[in-house]
Amino acid sequence: MPILIREAVPSDARHIAELVDALLQEIMAVIGTHAFHASVADTETCVRSWLIDGTYTILLACEGDAPCGFLTLAECRALYVGGVFGIIPELYVRPDRRSQGVGRELVAEATRVARSKHWARLEVTTPPLPQFDRTLTFYERQGFSVSGGRKMKVDIR
Repeated sequence: MPILIREAVPSDARHIAELVDALLQEIMAVIGTHAFHASVADTETCVRSWLIDGTYTILLACEGDAPCGFLTLAECRALYVGGVFGIIPELYVRPDRRSQGVGRELVAEATRVARSKHWARLEVTTPPLPQFDRTLTFYERQGFSVSGGRKMKVDIR
């Protein structure tokens, strides 16, 4: 069955929250650290709210009616970019649909969205390396290049 890439709507929130949970669980299992504290219910609330207010774009890959992957986009501004750009905070494809072009199609659609918004570039942060070297290789095949150091954070709340 062909994969359809479409922009998510608020009624997709539960499916997306479940896919986000699968993504986070997979990362934590591989790195052996409980790095994320999101709940499916809280994620669903955020997804619905951000889709309604238009502050987040979520591209959903569907096989028939069943979601099999997603990619999120957020708009950012930075002086080092010289203006507005997009970031891909999350990209996930169900394990049984990997290496079948789903991720490639999601990134291709994200690139089209970025061009339509006149963003200067798209940026993405990979999960921890070396555990996710395959993810880095995937992004490099999509035209991304390493542009800096490590992602760092400080929790505020």
